[in-house]
Amino acid sequence: MNTIIETKKLCKTFSNGGIQQHVLKNIDLTINEGDFTVIMGASGAGKSTLLYALSGMDRPTLGSIEFAGSEITKMSTDEMAIFRRSNCGFVFQQVYLVDSMSVMDNLMAAGLLVSKDKKALRKKAGEILKSVNIEESLWNKFPTQISGGEAQRVGIARALMNDPKLIFADEPTGALNSQTGKAVLDTLTAINEKGQSIVMVTHDITSARRGNRILYVKDGEIAGECLLGKYVSKDAERHEKLSAFLVKMGW
Repeated sequence: MNTIIETKKLCKTFSNGGIQQHVLKNIDLTINEGDFTVIMGASGAGKSTLLYALSGMDRPTLGSIEFAGSEITKMSTDEMAIFRRSNCGFVFQQVYLVDSMSVMDNLMAAGLLVSKDKKALRKKAGEILKSVNIEESLWNKFPTQISGGEAQRVGIARALMNDPKLIFADEPTGALNSQTGKAVLDTLTAINEKGQSIVMVTHDITSARRGNRILYVKDGEIAGECLLGKYVSKDAERHEKLSAFLVKMGW
């Protein structure tokens, strides 16, 4: 499989009252196209910091990140912003849809960052909304008029608008109940099965089971990984393998 991200000696250090806090420590990591990579770890382990570094939302202190053939650690702030628009999609715990814009217009606004063909963008937005099970009757509604699960699926649709090479998801089901969260996970699983690469941070084992590769971050380092293969619903062996791995990691 082709490599989409490769990091070498990735470090991130914060200064807190003159004390250096080493959040990421010499991380060497490869992520392949088509993978659904899940990052787990205790609170404060550095998992979200790693995700933000990989996506170019935050700069590492030391080390390099090659993303889709470009070394993003050498890019200027403006170059990095342009790169993210075309190569990255983001899904967060809080959806961050624009409340004053309709569902359709939220997607259109994202698409207009890279294309000015409104007719083509509207057609594409409609196709994506259908693919994540957002009914046409909701397209002209505002985010406050739809459910939390629907809003998160709209957020996924928006993340797909510019054909990203990789979607970064940070606790995408963290604010949802189990049933609504399952619908969001089903959506992420479905787009991954079509070839979309995903990196997701989660603390939830139910969410983590959707990944084919689990990375466990501990004290700023990757302490271990678990390869699960393609997701299959109601797979007891998969659950047992992941549970045993997490116990071994001290989760």
